Amino acid sequence: MRTDAEHAERMARKKTAQDSKVAARDAEKGLIIIHTGKGKGKTTAALGMVIRAVGHGMRVGMVQFVKGAMTTGEAAVLARFPEVDFHAMGEGFTWNTQDRTRDIATARTTWEEVKRMIADPSYDLIVADELNIVLRYDYLPVDEVLDILGTKGAMTHVVITGRNAPDALIEAADLVTDMTQVKHPFREQGVKAQRGIEF
Repeated sequence: MRTDAEHAERMARKKTAQDSKVAARDAEKGLIIIHTGKGKGKTTAALGMVIRAVGHGMRVGMVQFVKGAMTTGEAAVLARFPEVDFHAMGEGFTWNTQDRTRDIATARTTWEEVKRMIADPSYDLIVADELNIVLRYDYLPVDEVLDILGTKGAMTHVVITGRNAPDALIEAADLVTDMTQVKHPFREQGVKAQRGIEF
């Protein structure tokens, strides 16, 4: 075990190295951020970024694909913040809707709202929640999404969530987090989605 003096010396060296790294990086830019993977927490992480942005006085747009058929806690909370433009525009998961043509039309309408936000320079952070789901099912062309992302403002951040992010989107992103599922109560214990935890 290290002595207090050894620990202090080690931390001083780490601080010097870290300060040097930070000083060498002064660039800022709007990021394309992907939260994907089979684990829980993709939307939750995006919502955390929304709250953080609001805390800094930023204007936020959040559009939910797929979600919208049920009342969620995030909808109730975000409605209280005038700086957040929130739209849950989905009609439910594909196994619930059972209508590919309608799902494609809904995805297109929802995507048009995201495009509107990306074209509006007043938004600082835009969340396209579950966009990866509609891309996985080919409801929207990935190339079109990439083209629109290429038009975003230099300081506009765009967060895209959902399982199975396409490789081309991952390649274009600045930050990608893959949520790994280790355990889930639905699978191991038969516990259904619960208010305040999943929605």
